[in-house]
Amino acid sequence: MALLSVAEALERVLADATPLPAEEVPLEQAAGRVLAYDLTARRTQPPANVSAMDGYAVRAGDVAQAPARLKVIGEVPAGRPFTAKIGPGEAARIFTGGFVPDGADTVVVQEVTKRDGDWVEVQKPSVAGRNVRRQGLDFTKGDKLFAKGHCLTARDLALVAGMNHPLVPVYRKPKVALFATGDELVAPGNEPGPGQIVYSNGFALAALIREEGGDVIDLGVVGDKLDATIDAVRDARDCGADILVTTGGASVGEYDFVNRALAAEGLTLSFWKIAMRPGRPLMHGRLDGMQVLGVPGNPVSSYVCAFLFLVPLIRKLTGRDDLIMPTETATLGCDLPENDERADYLRATLTHSPERPVATPFFVQDSSMMAPLAKADCLLIREPHAPPAKAGSLCTIIRFAH
Repeated sequence: MALLSVAEALERVLADATPLPAEEVPLEQAAGRVLAYDLTARRTQPPANVSAMDGYAVRAGDVAQAPARLKVIGEVPAGRPFTAKIGPGEAARIFTGGFVPDGADTVVVQEVTKRDGDWVEVQKPSVAGRNVRRQGLDFTKGDKLFAKGHCLTARDLALVAGMNHPLVPVYRKPKVALFATGDELVAPGNEPGPGQIVYSNGFALAALIREEGGDVIDLGVVGDKLDATIDAVRDARDCGADILVTTGGASVGEYDFVNRALAAEGLTLSFWKIAMRPGRPLMHGRLDGMQVLGVPGNPVSSYVCAFLFLVPLIRKLTGRDDLIMPTETATLGCDLPENDERADYLRATLTHSPERPVATPFFVQDSSMMAPLAKADCLLIREPHAPPAKAGSLCTIIRFAH
């Protein structure tokens, strides 16, 4: 039976995933979140004509020619509107952000004036509108400035605040439960005994989940026992996880209990095993309302599968539309042999070139090797049954975010 392709597997993972319900969060917590509704301005900005400079608010007709001598009838600091009207031959001292008084239609900067008691001499002519920020220059009350589905950036938060929104309607963060299986795993900082290894997968996956906007529920390491694995699955479901990610234990060995535990709890299996290297034993299904993704135990396989499948799933649940990792063309940095029936995702470094980056895969691509993964800039994609490729030919890559 032919293995499922990467594209078909990703289609199944995303098929019935929909954005989570909306919630309102304080503005300071909204960066990186996706709007669940359109966002309109609750005020006009600026709310009135305001001065863009320190100077004097005057009538343009009075300063069409210079020098012009005007009587100063008051002062307009920011936040203190001026109640009098500027008449012919009059001026008001004004500061940046001050509301331009009625009757005035331009602001003369202080650098081209000379003050003499209650009088000011304007030494250069000006025209209407100069140094005045018109009412509504930025936006007007009721303007739709953000559309549903927009992912808010740090820059956006300034605008949302200016629109007078203290709370922002966004899609809820997915809760992602995570556990690893294996009697051989010990926590970092411990000296591994005979046959043991230091647990590493969960730290990378938890960081990736948080980077993509998920909340991690870390269920730790589960021993190689069926009842313990079932308990961990139940813990994930009981804590309301939207996604359960398991690492290891999904193969067919006598001590691999994940599939059996999930089946015992009622998993509806979507697929198990795909035509991909690293990551052939990837598993996906649904358990009640919880998506389940079982990634392999080898560190590279674990991360690459999460990068290609878990990240798009989290993004879809959070309302984003940039689900698929973008690919780009690069120049191959070394010769590669023909490929077999599985798509290869080779860890590679990138070097700059005038035309396009040069992607050079590491010579050894073993899925247990963490050092090349940490040094890699991208994944170089080799399609199933790809013919031999020469250095200098074109290839396709997916960059890692740095």
